[in-house]
Amino acid sequence: MIEDLILSNPNKIVFLILDGLGDIPNPDHGFMTPLEAARKPNIDLLAADRGVLGRIIPVDIGITPGSGPGHLSLFGYDPLKVEIGRGILEVLGLNMELEENDLAARGNFCTMKDEIVTDRRAGRIATEETVRLCRRIREALPEIDGVRIIIEPGKSHRFAILFRGDGLNDDLEDADPHKDHRPYVYVRPKTDGAARTAGLLNNFIKKVAALLKDEPVANGILLRGFSRKPDIQSFPAKYKLDALAITTYPMYRGIAKVLGMKAGSEPKSYQEMVAIMKEQWNNYQFFFLHVKETDVAGEDGNFEEKVKAIENVDKIIPDLVAANPDVLVVTGDHSTPCPLKGHSWHPVPLLLVTGTGERDSLTFHEKNCVRGSIGTIYSRELMTLALAHALKLDKYGA
Repeated sequence: MIEDLILSNPNKIVFLILDGLGDIPNPDHGFMTPLEAARKPNIDLLAADRGVLGRIIPVDIGITPGSGPGHLSLFGYDPLKVEIGRGILEVLGLNMELEENDLAARGNFCTMKDEIVTDRRAGRIATEETVRLCRRIREALPEIDGVRIIIEPGKSHRFAILFRGDGLNDDLEDADPHKDHRPYVYVRPKTDGAARTAGLLNNFIKKVAALLKDEPVANGILLRGFSRKPDIQSFPAKYKLDALAITTYPMYRGIAKVLGMKAGSEPKSYQEMVAIMKEQWNNYQFFFLHVKETDVAGEDGNFEEKVKAIENVDKIIPDLVAANPDVLVVTGDHSTPCPLKGHSWHPVPLLLVTGTGERDSLTFHEKNCVRGSIGTIYSRELMTLALAHALKLDKYGA
């Protein structure tokens, strides 16, 4: 129904997504959240003067989302109906060429001892180390059981991998215990039809472990997000919007590409992110700007670093406002509370800035967002709200 109401006009919508923004009161920091503790005068002034607040639920009440479902929901796709595997997002984000029968996965280098995963992120090794290790695997294992192996480094300990061959099935459990200090988990098939693929992948994992056994830190790999190319309606077709994604991490460029957004060049700083947006301002009506550092700090349980990341984002707010978007949304894809050191089910704080004169006269943090006039909505409803404030929706009915 929404698609039938969309009006084409030049009005601009900007989504500034601070990954993992949401948090919970921290007893070690006066029961404040990082968003509450951060000195962010530009965001707070904007929120109080021109903003309305609320909270968004990425998937459903009590459900902890991954980054893929979290972002799909932000862009108006129901993550319970539309699923894109993390592997696909990762390989597209690294500009890898995806063929019809490819099986994609995202990976981490990890630290292993006696079949126990002692560090899932291998100490967050430098990207240069991951480049070296991927080259080593590429040269030693170009194919396995007649299936071609294509591996490319991501950032820090991450990489993406394609398995290219016939008859590969993505109905697989992750090869990842998902927590440190747990026994290694090999790939398991969810259905009988995926048994051959699971065996092939486990053979590959064991060969890599043998190859890397003398590495001091990164001596194993974890594979997850097994997936194949999805069939999904594009964002531009769905909303009649030309969209540009400006992100630093491959996965989020992957999300943008799957949805038919253009993925801009990788910015080296938040300031460059805004500069790219301004350069392309006349070419697009929708801009997706992604900040990863808030999520990294939350996963590390580092309250101070999450505060710092928010404060650094605050510095670019005047330049964003100066571009004069018709709608500016500041929120996250999910919550990553520092006390939990991981994604959580908690609602995500939402700030929506419009030119209509509405305002809640509140600064931006979780406690005030509970009081905000938007209330608590599902993330998948946010795009409709943004379109309405951008005057891009026609009246429904007579």
